[in-house]
Amino acid sequence: MNEMNDEILETTETANNEDAPQAVEVQEEITAVEEEAVEAEATVEAEADLQQKEISEEAGFQQEESELESPQEDVLESETPAEEAINEETMEDFEIVSLRPGQIVTGKIIRVTDDELFVNVGYKSDGVVSLNDIMLEEDKPLTEVFHEGDDIEVEVRKVNDGEGNVILSQKNIVKNQAWKLIEEAFQNEQEIIGIGKQVVKGGLLANIKGFTAFIPASQLSMRYVADLSIFIGQELRLRILETDKRRNRVVGSQRAIFEAEEKEKRQQIWETIEEGQIIKGEVKRITNFGAFVDIGGVDGLIHISDLSWGHIKSPKQVVSEGQEVEVVILSADKENNRISLGYKQNLPHPWDNIEEKYPSGQIFQGKVVRITTFGAFVELEPGVDGLVHISQISDKRVDKVEDVLSTGQMVDVKVLDVKPQERRISLSIRDAVEKQERPERTEKPVRKQTPKESPYVKEEMTVTLGDLFKEQQEKEEME
Repeated sequence: MNEMNDEILETTETANNEDAPQAVEVQEEITAVEEEAVEAEATVEAEADLQQKEISEEAGFQQEESELESPQEDVLESETPAEEAINEETMEDFEIVSLRPGQIVTGKIIRVTDDELFVNVGYKSDGVVSLNDIMLEEDKPLTEVFHEGDDIEVEVRKVNDGEGNVILSQKNIVKNQAWKLIEEAFQNEQEIIGIGKQVVKGGLLANIKGFTAFIPASQLSMRYVADLSIFIGQELRLRILETDKRRNRVVGSQRAIFEAEEKEKRQQIWETIEEGQIIKGEVKRITNFGAFVDIGGVDGLIHISDLSWGHIKSPKQVVSEGQEVEVVILSADKENNRISLGYKQNLPHPWDNIEEKYPSGQIFQGKVVRITTFGAFVELEPGVDGLVHISQISDKRVDKVEDVLSTGQMVDVKVLDVKPQERRISLSIRDAVEKQERPERTEKPVRKQTPKESPYVKEEMTVTLGDLFKEQQEKEEME
């Protein structure tokens, strides 16, 4: 090859010293020489490859002859089919993958400690997830949340930490997934669960899928709650009011959920209630003028006059907060959202069979409940009052009823007259007193006369002579 190149150089120099017509011929000769050189070089390489192939085939043939000559060594050195399958399976399990920082992969947890997770991600070395790179919804140890054999999705932070370990993180993946759920709940006005964890100024902090949400105190309940610590550790049904991913800010409300449910209940109640209907409810609040009762999402009022047939000073004498009561719908005003309820209407009317309970001529004890200029009203039982006219208070002249009677005083009265239809009972204190002071006479039995007895009855001597003398002596002394 070197000799051919020298010839080309010499020919080139000669061509340069000769005339132009000859240069064309020289150039053609050079091209032909170059083509011959390329063909010669290709021929040499082909012969070398053929020679190498023949050497390899000869070596392989010799190896086969050697294996045939020593079958015992082949048995010892060759692998069994089961071992070959194990080796193939092992190679598949530990197929090495390429990793890069920021890559998201799914691995299998191979060990769990209190501070770390060890994960097989198919790389030549196992991955490590530290506690700081794990987001937990609840404050639980890793050993309770994660278990060996569980699949876990992680993000590659470092392929090699300097000690051959792959550093992984679970926090960002869970955080992104959680934020997506929060955003969906916010956009669709859906309910999401949070766990109360800390009381702060103005409200409560709650854990929502690993994010900290602020719940204003006014948004925790339908009514005022003085001690917000009762919500710590409790599940909160929340409606997301505001989100800010840049600041990781979430504001929620539990009251919004309650109000929506109350509105739905009220709508259902208003569609079903009607006057005269008997319904059960719970006493929620008591005031001086009555009691408010929840009848399934709507509050109705039992006025104090509809709590008892008798006279009461406070609704607490009849009902108490939290008590379940059966009431009657007296009126329903949907436009003004007002419902009037009756409690006494479900109780037996006290004037039923009044003549049998308080017959004329009998004496009963009652309480003075009201005083007027013409007399006093005495309560025989709750809902049954009788009138004692001023002329029936005493056998002496009475100018003012207050001079003789007072409200709340217990007195004995005699029933003079009962008018059920008019719901009136006439009573007398004077006759009751006279009857008690003058008991009825009882006639002595008359002895039957016998033929031997005289029709005249002999009186027994009841005064002795000594008594007569003593009486005479007293008269003389007085004179």
